[in-house]
Amino acid sequence: MAEEKKLFGMPAEKGRWLLIVLGFVINICLGSVYAYSLFGKQLAKEWGFNMTLSGDIFKYAIPYGVFLFFFAAVFPFSGQVLEKIGPKKQGLIGGIIVALAWILAAFVARLSTANVPLFVLTYGVIGGIGVGICYIAPIQVATRWFPDRKGLATGLTVAGFGGSPFISTYLGQKLINMNGHVSDAFLYLGIAFLVVLLAAFWLMRFPEAGWKPAGWTPKAASGAATSAVNYDRKDIIKTPAFWVLFACFAIGALAGLMAVLIYGNVFGLPMIALTVSTAALSTAVIVQFVLAPFNAGGRPLLGFVTDKVGPRVAAMITFVLILLAAIGMITMKGADAPTTTNKILYFVCFAAFYMGLGGWLAIAPTATAQYFGTKFSSRNYGVLFLAYGVGGVVSAFVAAFSSKIFKGSLIDAFIPIAILAALGFLLAALFMKPPKQVEAPKK
Repeated sequence: MAEEKKLFGMPAEKGRWLLIVLGFVINICLGSVYAYSLFGKQLAKEWGFNMTLSGDIFKYAIPYGVFLFFFAAVFPFSGQVLEKIGPKKQGLIGGIIVALAWILAAFVARLSTANVPLFVLTYGVIGGIGVGICYIAPIQVATRWFPDRKGLATGLTVAGFGGSPFISTYLGQKLINMNGHVSDAFLYLGIAFLVVLLAAFWLMRFPEAGWKPAGWTPKAASGAATSAVNYDRKDIIKTPAFWVLFACFAIGALAGLMAVLIYGNVFGLPMIALTVSTAALSTAVIVQFVLAPFNAGGRPLLGFVTDKVGPRVAAMITFVLILLAAIGMITMKGADAPTTTNKILYFVCFAAFYMGLGGWLAIAPTATAQYFGTKFSSRNYGVLFLAYGVGGVVSAFVAAFSSKIFKGSLIDAFIPIAILAALGFLLAALFMKPPKQVEAPKK
């Protein structure tokens, strides 16, 4: 019986909250990719990159984009493996890979001559695969232990990913300051991730099949918001609805991920060049520290909005935010020095980008369940999540080559973002809707 189930020595209804805490801590470690603007900038400085050259900007950006791509690429498969080996084993395997990636990246970063391909392999490929293996486990643990509060449990768990810069950026800066090398940050954070991830995943477990909180009875599905037909992965890719949702998710992810990538390298703060002082890098830490809540908070906030008005309207709201933020950044082009007004506008614009990114990580899974049914929603979201990887890879190209195409500065990267945001708004407004029942697969 549910009331006899014990978890951490407590009744399961209370003990399950500790699993949310563990999931949050796990995501703090996994979300350290959002601190890449700090780590990548310091590495580029040590390797002598010139951030006025598109080629060097691309070298700086591509490890981040590759990380996000492999993170997303592994996601569809990690969900299936999780069903077979459980969250503990999968998390232990993934945690070792994550830590190994950071430790190996530390040795590559120590090289006196830039070796971008090797850094892409260690930080980008291995690191992305490790996070992709780990990420889904605490989410599935949360949803299974909280059938009565799925949205809240999931939101609290993944908020750690978006809020990770609170810790990873601060610790990273402190570690860099020890000897002036980013390799110290990679090495010591990698060791810390190994300890924390192994300890946290060791305690992760699924409830017994059919477990539910004492006294809780599932409400009958109304069918008003969720598809009555359960589409599988091979079915959803045949519907126009999936590809519209995929395109919108990719645009939303692209804008937010590019903001994370370059926030400290554009006008608005005293961080224009890579030959910045320790004080300037400290400013980067402060800004990241302040912006992180918008990424983390955007998830439950836009999730709430999605529940109230549906994925289509929520998506349109994010694209309006992105468009206005991109226009705001473009208006600062040509300024010779940061002013108080520009600094405020800079912060507001990047807060909007961060909130849009966090929001899409709530809108996308909700839309997947509503449009294509709940039975295979984990598998289907795994396929849709590839859009996040596409956004990550494309963000590296946009950041690197927009200034060359438009013959200007890094701020020109926001011109294609504005265009894509307008396109995303039109796609969402006109075409983002559930597939017609006549398109439904026959099962």
